[in-house]
Amino acid sequence: MAFSDIFARFVAVIGGAALLTRRLREGTHEPAWGSAPVIPTAKPQGRIPTLKMPTAQGWAQGQTPIAASGLKVNAFATGLKHPRWIHVLPNGDVLAAESSNVPRAVMRNIFDYAMVATMKRAAAVGVSANRITLLRDTDGDGVAETQQVFLEGLNQPFGMALLGETFYVGNTDGVVAFPYAAGASRITAPGRTLATFKPGGHWTRSLLPSPDGRKLYVGVGSSSNIAENGMEDEEGRALIYELDPMSGGGRTFASGLRNAVGMAWEPQTGVLWTVVNERDGLGDETPPDYLTS
Repeated sequence: MAFSDIFARFVAVIGGAALLTRRLREGTHEPAWGSAPVIPTAKPQGRIPTLKMPTAQGWAQGQTPIAASGLKVNAFATGLKHPRWIHVLPNGDVLAAESSNVPRAVMRNIFDYAMVATMKRAAAVGVSANRITLLRDTDGDGVAETQQVFLEGLNQPFGMALLGETFYVGNTDGVVAFPYAAGASRITAPGRTLATFKPGGHWTRSLLPSPDGRKLYVGVGSSSNIAENGMEDEEGRALIYELDPMSGGGRTFASGLRNAVGMAWEPQTGVLWTVVNERDGLGDETPPDYLTS
């Protein structure tokens, strides 16, 4: 099994477990899993939505996260601008997609104002770097000695996938294919657009190849919080899209998923799993984010 596959599964499973167990921190909440999960009663939103977000703060000098016994944590690479997703190439090179949310050109409602103000406080919105950076650890010490631009001129890149001699990028407005040579440190050739999506909103586009490499699955988030701008604005969104890289054809694989970020194949059953970010504005617990298949 490729390291990138193991990592993708680790991210999806650990992320989903964290989302599910978060509800157990206070009181005596019932576990929220199975076919009939126990969901806390929603708090009335009122005129002002409930939004909570921590202020962004990096590691202090000499500080690292506390790891479990027998493990240690160190900074593999620093100085990156909003690294949102990583992909490990067959030669061990690590690719980091650097991109971020950008301010809305027009504030459509009070929720937009509240959301953007909250995200600015957390340094989660601003100018997007729109690039993929290559990190190479040549001596195996857990620190990347090489840090350089692998691919630039993208549009809020997020998901990445390598199939044969083609490297795929999930931009916010579509999936783009680039020619790739094994061990290459940079891609300069122009890309070929395979599929287009409405940009913005929940802008991240996760990518996951099928086990046989014949299909790509793309997570496409909703435009708004709860379709407050109309269902027409949500057409072609809130779904996982199945794409045939050879023909460019595709179809909706799964729908009704507000913002599916991160996908992985369950190794025993071959079922696709994903973590879904649910609606905002009602507090931390309702409705809960969830891991589903």
